[in-house]
Amino acid sequence: MPVPARRDAPLVVTALAYTLCHHLGSLPDGLGDAGRGTRIADWLDLVVPFVVLLPALGTLLEARVGRATYLWFAVGSWLYATGHGIHLAANSIGNVAPGETAHLWDEQVGHWTWYAGVAVVAATLASTLVDRPVPTNPLAWVLALAVGATWGTNATGGEFTWPGLALAVVAIWWGVRHRRDRGVLLVAVGAAGVVGVVASAVVR
Repeated sequence: MPVPARRDAPLVVTALAYTLCHHLGSLPDGLGDAGRGTRIADWLDLVVPFVVLLPALGTLLEARVGRATYLWFAVGSWLYATGHGIHLAANSIGNVAPGETAHLWDEQVGHWTWYAGVAVVAATLASTLVDRPVPTNPLAWVLALAVGATWGTNATGGEFTWPGLALAVVAIWWGVRHRRDRGVLLVAVGAAGVVGVVASAVVR
């Protein structure tokens, strides 16, 4: 399999980090008890925004994007990190004292803020794909499908089903518009997202 170009390395790391880190909640029993009502997965969750956003920033730096893109990335990063933090705290508390308030902050406020941030960050990353050749490396397509599937399953699990589905369709539309450059990868991301949302909704 061809090795990704150096310029693509930060984006590859971002895609891998997003795909792996956003499935921590699927680990059996959160990898066990960590004391005071917390799970090991809760503590691992603390570093998720850093693991995902740092290589994402590296992608923008490598692409030498404009100031406006950095501004939007900052907004998306703030939403992502804030929403993720709200989710983590409420989810961890909910493990010990589940209730309406914990559910509100975890599944609704936390997830909606978190996923909105993911969408904004993803848009800034998509802008780095424009006017670059359509990828021939199979790894690019595999990662695009993995990212989309992760978005889809997360959206359904996080009570973000309809907005998640709508944003996946937007990704397909944007990818079709950029079918002659690297932006076409968004077709795979969006399609996998749609399948992920629908499949997760059916399974649930």
